[in-house]
Amino acid sequence: MSHLSALELRLSNERARLAIAQTGQEREMRKVWIAQIEKEIDSEIEFIGKVATEMTDDELLAALVA
Repeated sequence: MSHLSALELRLSNERARLAIAQTGQEREMRKVWIAQIEKEIDSEIEFIGKVATEMTDDELLAALVA
């Protein structure tokens, strides 16, 4: 599983937990966590875009395997 896929799964899980949150405090906490995960996903997508344009396919594969 890629890091991006793991983040997207984590985001989905947190959204589901937010939907069933029982207290206002829990809802607020989960909203913060969701915002943080969304920022991390945006950063990961930006990183992937930079890496993909700056590296050859072989260099990218080698970096991912290492």
